[in-house]
Amino acid sequence: MTSSATSEPLRGVLPVLHTPLTDHAGIDHESLQREIDWAFETGADGVVVAMVSEILRLGDRGRRELAEQVCRAVGGRGFTVISVGAESTAGAVDFARHAEQRGASAVMAIPPVATTLGAAATCEYFSAIANSVSIPLVVQDASGYVGAAIDLGVYLELLNRFGDQRIFFKPEASPLGPNLSKLRDATDGQARIFEGSGGINLVDCYRRGIVGTMPGTDLLDGIVALWDALQAGDPRRTYALSLPIGAIVALQIQAGLDGFLAIEKYLMRKRGLFRNADQIQPVGWALDEETRAEVDRLFALMQAAIQ
Repeated sequence: MTSSATSEPLRGVLPVLHTPLTDHAGIDHESLQREIDWAFETGADGVVVAMVSEILRLGDRGRRELAEQVCRAVGGRGFTVISVGAESTAGAVDFARHAEQRGASAVMAIPPVATTLGAAATCEYFSAIANSVSIPLVVQDASGYVGAAIDLGVYLELLNRFGDQRIFFKPEASPLGPNLSKLRDATDGQARIFEGSGGINLVDCYRRGIVGTMPGTDLLDGIVALWDALQAGDPRRTYALSLPIGAIVALQIQAGLDGFLAIEKYLMRKRGLFRNADQIQPVGWALDEETRAEVDRLFALMQAAIQ
């Protein structure tokens, strides 16, 4: 087992990896290694396996294979966060223990998507995951495109039970900025919050006190430059970068999770990191030529802003 864990608190730019596929729909380990190497070369503080890694379609065996490969490939260069949410508490706990055993720095989980839980059941689900491991848990609300929103009271109870060293938050329910501020204010600034909008709300959320961002890997060079500009207090560079990034993400959002996947994998192939832009089937939306052309124009603007 190769440990990629670190004793530092989670922070910074942690891109969510896209899962490259072989021609036979298996995980392309060579391309995955290239993606992870490029992420750290570009300035990532770690990497994440989550929704746009297609974990909901990989199946149990594929999820474990991906987690093992990612933890091994990171090799101690930064944080490794593995998403472990499942339809049952037992399944989520099993994934969490597997991730910790393979050397993950933290786990992340969404609630079950097949049923809407009440606040008490949601809290017990996340508590069971947190109690099953010794590493931090990132509580993710992915209701912008899958599942139901998490009540603020659940966040507060989890923070009270486990403390800010064990529980982090990735709220994504709309309106993102105001909801983030409610969580910040309700915890007197103790909640450690990650932005997860792909970058479209990064500027607004940064000013509300986030500790990091979890964008897709496809726009990582732009996001790293934007994060640096925000930290440097450079408004001109901030907006030169954020406008094309936000416009690309707006195109991704229009088709939900499948929209993110189609455009993100197209850009990963365009960068030469992936051999193809294949997604795990079935999918409900495909990238058409006019959208592709607009993505290309916006991507060129982002690259120009980086330079």
